[in-house]
Amino acid sequence: MKVCRLDDIVPDTGVCVLVGGEQVAVFRIHQEVHAIGNRDPFSGANVLSRGIVGDLNGELVVASPVYKQHFSLLTGRCVEDPSVSVPVYPARVEGADIQIP
Repeated sequence: MKVCRLDDIVPDTGVCVLVGGEQVAVFRIHQEVHAIGNRDPFSGANVLSRGIVGDLNGELVVASPVYKQHFSLLTGRCVEDPSVSVPVYPARVEGADIQIP
């Protein structure tokens, strides 16, 4: 399913899209894309797409804008509390579009 165009996302940032009624945070890191659940499990707010993307000890993460926990863009695991995670969605670039099956 096409969720947006790659050019709709500024490099090294994210956007929120709806997939099957669920909010999904889609991040563009150079020409790669990663998708995780948008809901911050600590605050309950749908804000992860607005977080700051970076590298934490060699792991690609997004920092929640609320309480600043870091979530892996590859596994969804919270770095500070490994018992907490967010869903990870398969995302890919097809031509100029971002697709989430």
